[in-house]
Amino acid sequence: MSENKNKKENFKQDNQNNKKPSFPNKGRKPEFKKGDENFDWSKILRLVFGWGGVIVAAIIVMQVFRSGDAQEVEITYNEYQRLLNEGKIESAVISKSEINNYYFHGKLKQEELLKVGKERSVKSKKFMVFLPEAGSVENINSWKEKGIDFTFEEKDSSWWTALMTVLPWVILFGAWFLIMRRMQGGGGGTRGIFNFGKSRAKMFTENMSKVTFKDVAGADEAKFELEEIIEFLREPAKFQKLGGKIPRGVLLLGPPGTGKTLLARAVAGEAGVPFFSISGADFVEMFVGVGASRVRDLFDQGKKNAPCIIFIDEIDAVGRHRGAGLGGGHDEREQTLNQLLIEMDGFEQNSGVIIIAATNRPDILDPALLRPGRFDRQVVVDRPDVKGREGILKVHTKNIPLAPDIDLEVLAKGTPGLSGADLANLVNEAALLAARKSKKYVEREDFESAKDKVMMGMERKSLIISEKEKEMTAYHESGHVLVAKMIPEADPVHKVTIIPRGRALGVTTYLPIDEKHTYSKSYLEAMITYALGGRAAELIVFNQLTTGAGNDIERSTQLARKMVCEWGMSEKLGPLAYGTKDEELFLGREITRHKDFSEKTSQLIDDEVFGIVERCVVRAEKILRKNIDSLHRLAKYLLDREILDGEEIDKIIKGDELPPIQKNQNNKEEMPDHVKKLIEGRQQKQPSIPEEEMKKEL
Repeated sequence: MSENKNKKENFKQDNQNNKKPSFPNKGRKPEFKKGDENFDWSKILRLVFGWGGVIVAAIIVMQVFRSGDAQEVEITYNEYQRLLNEGKIESAVISKSEINNYYFHGKLKQEELLKVGKERSVKSKKFMVFLPEAGSVENINSWKEKGIDFTFEEKDSSWWTALMTVLPWVILFGAWFLIMRRMQGGGGGTRGIFNFGKSRAKMFTENMSKVTFKDVAGADEAKFELEEIIEFLREPAKFQKLGGKIPRGVLLLGPPGTGKTLLARAVAGEAGVPFFSISGADFVEMFVGVGASRVRDLFDQGKKNAPCIIFIDEIDAVGRHRGAGLGGGHDEREQTLNQLLIEMDGFEQNSGVIIIAATNRPDILDPALLRPGRFDRQVVVDRPDVKGREGILKVHTKNIPLAPDIDLEVLAKGTPGLSGADLANLVNEAALLAARKSKKYVEREDFESAKDKVMMGMERKSLIISEKEKEMTAYHESGHVLVAKMIPEADPVHKVTIIPRGRALGVTTYLPIDEKHTYSKSYLEAMITYALGGRAAELIVFNQLTTGAGNDIERSTQLARKMVCEWGMSEKLGPLAYGTKDEELFLGREITRHKDFSEKTSQLIDDEVFGIVERCVVRAEKILRKNIDSLHRLAKYLLDREILDGEEIDKIIKGDELPPIQKNQNNKEEMPDHVKKLIEGRQQKQPSIPEEEMKKEL
C-alpha cells in the first residue's frame, strides 16, 4: 500500500511539473544565463604555445639585431695589449657607465683575426674590451704614444635609452596580441580560425525593430500555423493539460518570393522569446568537421536560451539527400546533416527549441529530415490568389499617396501569377515612375507602366528597327491577338505592343478571368493555337516565315508533348505516362528522361505530338483567313499607336474607328472620359484631394 501511495504522489508531482513549465510570458524579457563551462585545456595549450613562440621569435630578432650591430666583437685583455703594442689600433671611444666601469671600443687600421676566447677567433675590424681604470694617466700616455685618436663619453642612461630598449619588445608583444585576438574573432575583426566551429546565428530580441503579422498578407494558412506555434510558446499549459506536445519543427515550402523569410521575421517579432536566424550555407566551410561543430554550438545556444525559435533559411544547402553526388557517402555536408538530424530528434531531447526552416526545393531534401518528430508540420506558402494579391498590395501601398483612380482590386486581378516579391517590386516601380515625373500622387498609368515593365520587360526604345521588320512584327502580334479573340476557350487579351521589351520585338499579354488550377484539353489546344497565330499571320500576309515564331513553336511543342506523355490526352496512346524522369540529386534538377517504351511507341508519340500542333496551325490559319480584314486593321492601328489595350482591340475587331490621340499644350494625352467620371465619383468620397489639382496631375 505504501508503494502505491508513493507512486500516486510522484504521479501528481509530475503532472504539476508538466502543467507549469518554465516558459516566459511575452511581456517578460528572456533571461540569458551563462552555463557552467568545464576547464578548457585547449585554451591553456594555445596560451603556452603562443607565448613560447613569441619568446623564441624575440630571441631570434635580438640575435639578428646584435649580429648586425657594426660587427663589434668582445676580445680578451691580452689580445688588447697585443694590438696596442703592435700599433694596430686606429681610434677608440672610451665609454663610462654610472658605476665607474669603462669599455674600450676600438677600431683597427685594417681587418684582422681577433681572439675572442681560448680557442675561438673572429675576423673583424671593431672590438670591445673591459678596462677597470681606463682613465689613468698611464693608459692615456700609452694611447698617445701609439697615435690613437681616442675620446671619452659617458653612457646615456636617460629615459629615451630605456624606452628604446623596451620599445621593440612592446611592439612585438602588441603585434602578437592583435594577431591572436583577430584569430579568435575578437576586437571587432572577422571570425578567426579558433571560432570556425562557432555558430554564426544572429539572435533577435524584443527591443529590435520587428516585423509583425500585420505586415504579412496573402498567406493566411501559413500565418495561422505559425500563430499557433507562438501560442504554444506563450501558453504551453493550455495544450499540455490534454497531453499535447509542442511541435518541434515547421518547414515552409514554396516558390521564391512568396514570403517565407518574411513570415519567419514576423514570427521573430511576435514570439516574445529569443529568435536565432541562420542560413543553411553558414554551416559548411572549407575545413572538415566545421559544419557539425556549428550545428552543435547553435543548439547549445538554443538550450541555454530555451524556450526559443531557431530559423534556418535555405535549408536545402545543408539538408540535401544523402548518398548523392560523386564523393560517395562521406563528405562534409552529410556530416553536418547527420548532426542536424541528431540535434533535432536524437537520443537527447531538445525541449523548448522549435525549428523553423524555409526552402523552395523540398524535392531534394533528405527523407529523414522531413519525417514527423523533426518537422512535424510542412506549410506550403504558394503564390497568392486574387484576395491575397489585393492584401499584399494594400500592405505595400499603405505609405504611398495613391490617386483616386486606382482600384487595388482591379490591379490584383490584372497581376495573375505574381508573387509577393513581384508585387512589392511593382509598387516600388510605380512610385519611382511617378517621382520621376514630379507627381504628387501615384496614378493608374504609373501602375500600368510598372506592370508592363514587370510582366513584359523593360522597353528598349534605343533599338533601331526597320519599317519592314516593324510591319512584320505588327502582323505577327495581330495574329496572336485575333486568334485568341476568336477562340472561346482562350484567355482574354489584356494588351499588345510592338515596342521591343526584354528580348522580344513585340509582346502580347493575356489575363485569365478566373484562377485556374487544372487545365482542360480544349484550353491547352487553344493556348497552342493562339501561340501559333503569329506564325500563321506571317505566312498568310508575307508568304514567308521568320525566326520570330521560334519561342512560340518551342512552347507549343513542349505543351503538346506533355499532353501526350504526361496527361494522357491522346486517344491512340491512352491514359499512360511515357518516359520516367531521371533526377540527378547532385545537381538538384531533372536532366534526362528515361525511355521506357518501344520504338513503335516512340513513333506514335511523335505522330500524336505532330498531329496536335498541325491541327492547331490549320485552325489558326482558318481563323485568320476568315477575318483577314480585321487582321489588317489591327496591324494598321498597331503600327500607328504601338500599344493597344483590350477595349481598343474589341473596337477594332467590331469595325469601329478609334478616336485620334489628342494632346494638350503640355504635349500630354487628354484624360479619357471614363477616367474623368471615375475621378468625379471618387472625389466625392475623398474630398481631401483638391479636384483641380488632381485633374492637372492626371
